[in-house]
Amino acid sequence: MSLHSFALALTCTLVVVARPASVLAQHGVAGAPDPYALTQVLAAPFSSELVASADGRRVAWIANVEGLRNVYVAEAPSWTTRRLTRYRTDDGQELAGLVWTADARALLFVRGGDRNASGEYPNPASDPRGVRQEVWLVPLTGAAPRRVGEGSDPVPSPAGDRVAFVLRDTVWAAPLRAAGPARVLFRARGRNGSPVWSPDGGRLAFVSRRGTHAFIGVYDLRRDTVRYVAAGVDRDDLPRWSPDGSRLAFVRQPGATFPGGGPPPASARPLPPWSIWIADAMSGEGREVWRAPTTPDAAFPSQAGDWSLMWGADERLVFAAELGGWLGLYAVGAQGRDAVRLTPQECEVEGAVLEADRRSVLATTNCGDSERRHVARVGVAGGELQALTAGPTIDWAPASLAGGGVAFLRSSARQPGAPFVLAQAGGQPERIGGFAPPSGFPVEALVEPQFVTVRTSDSVEVRMQLFLPPDGAPGRKPAVVFFHGGPRRQMLVGWHYSYYYHNAYAFNQYLASCGFVVLSVNFRGGIGYGRAFRMAPRTGLNGASEYTDVLAAAAWLRARPDVDSARIGLWGGSYGGYLTALGLARNSDLFAAGFDLHGVHDWSANRQVPVGAAAPQAAESALAMWRASSPVADVARWRSPVLLVQGDDDRNVSFAQTVDLAQRLRRQGVAVELLVFPDEVHDFLRHAHWMQAYRAGADFLIARLRERR
Repeated sequence: MSLHSFALALTCTLVVVARPASVLAQHGVAGAPDPYALTQVLAAPFSSELVASADGRRVAWIANVEGLRNVYVAEAPSWTTRRLTRYRTDDGQELAGLVWTADARALLFVRGGDRNASGEYPNPASDPRGVRQEVWLVPLTGAAPRRVGEGSDPVPSPAGDRVAFVLRDTVWAAPLRAAGPARVLFRARGRNGSPVWSPDGGRLAFVSRRGTHAFIGVYDLRRDTVRYVAAGVDRDDLPRWSPDGSRLAFVRQPGATFPGGGPPPASARPLPPWSIWIADAMSGEGREVWRAPTTPDAAFPSQAGDWSLMWGADERLVFAAELGGWLGLYAVGAQGRDAVRLTPQECEVEGAVLEADRRSVLATTNCGDSERRHVARVGVAGGELQALTAGPTIDWAPASLAGGGVAFLRSSARQPGAPFVLAQAGGQPERIGGFAPPSGFPVEALVEPQFVTVRTSDSVEVRMQLFLPPDGAPGRKPAVVFFHGGPRRQMLVGWHYSYYYHNAYAFNQYLASCGFVVLSVNFRGGIGYGRAFRMAPRTGLNGASEYTDVLAAAAWLRARPDVDSARIGLWGGSYGGYLTALGLARNSDLFAAGFDLHGVHDWSANRQVPVGAAAPQAAESALAMWRASSPVADVARWRSPVLLVQGDDDRNVSFAQTVDLAQRLRRQGVAVELLVFPDEVHDFLRHAHWMQAYRAGADFLIARLRERR
């Protein structure tokens, strides 16, 4: 049955028109308190990309307020919010790549998303004029933004005269001080990107990706030449200039050793580990300064991103590594020798940035509180990690301010993320003025999630958050188990720092307000608890061992006196959609309904067997394992109703996954409800689509679980 036949409910006491309102009245629901509507809790602004100017007296950030994405700024000493752009429609065009110009008089940003495999830009509003991804400049004067050119990844020159950016694997440049056409900066083989200016703005380092290998290139603007440094057979990445501009540090990983870049067969000797190199920017000669050991926890930490390598003061290179099983910061001298760990073991770093003087690093960590994030400072030469924030808040995206101050984003269980300023260490953070949720936002009606730990049947400790209905009424209630995506993610006890999970947290709060007991599960394979948990054996397509966590969550709920064990449902998105579908396929006897948001249903579909497999039998064995780990393997046992929601321009999970599962379930008479968004991507870009999906999800769960007796 299509959801187009339903009236989408605004509040949790309304139900779909296919079911008479008297059904709820029979069970005493119609008169239940209704503290807020879904529209109110999803109106929570989402802030991201907080950046400080070079002088540390200004900060800017991007906020998404009900689908209206704009750039905001605040300046010392008043730190009062001012909006710089005036985008007034929920058109699904992202804003990203926010960066200050060298003189701090303007900001650059990217409007529009990346292309898909067919070369199409995201157009979730189905605009018949089409859309593009473009670089824009907006001055602090309040003047209208100026289009710089089509492309992404803007990097303004320290000289202040131009900006480099990337379009179709080519580096372009455009003038900054006055309007002018963008032009190709240089032409070179390979897929060229990741541009980084030298300190004087006279040269540009870049990465030239060439399939099996990648080079670090340097384009000299004065000589109009391209030189490749320390070229070899490896994959070089993350070029970082020394403060004096004479050298480049970079990360070197082994090149691909088999056609197509596939992994070696199991019998092959292990590849050399990754390393950090320094090369002379003029001669191109390079040398290795640090090499990772050949232990399982020494793999390159790809989850770290841009902060994987930084060049600090006093010839110290700061880098991310997972030695000892916990992702943290290390430092090594430019002359080499042993690396020193800067952050503690038994906790993890999730983001880092050098302070203006390069002598210390601001880090986002979960040290001291595995279920939250806080901001800390540590010197590049070592020393004790200094906590700058603490308590029942979630703090992230730190930026260095003048006088040793710090700006960052902060949320809590009831307050969504907003920019804060900490004038000095030991002081009290203050919210930047003029930026807050709308007046109708239900701050006081939200519940404080409880932290729960459950031990599974195979003795794995799994952390969860419990949302209880705020009314505290006695009796057995329906329950919903939520699974995040990724799986390299972690839900927290408050508003999330990721847009996708910011919305998921809002929906879990809303379900609790509708009378559901909600249990959010940080299943094995996720982040925050060390490498052993993140790399747990036999997860996903290799055996679905995390399904043990799904069953543990169900058993824990079924043992609660306030939960009706016959009315437990599931919901999740992406990898969480996979676990939702797996639960319904394997245990419709435990789970009465599921809301599956763009989930994976067949790991074996369109998946290639690893190159170098020892024999055809090994290939067949791999395919059989992938399929056995998929919901489609047990689809014949699936009986519970399901709501399937997906956009058909999904770049993360093929839309064919939903098409295939829907047909299978229809053939065996399972109740399938569908909501499809033409031209929408994986992480919905339009606020209207999030509203529609969550209204549909709430209606479905209310009808299938709360009404059922």
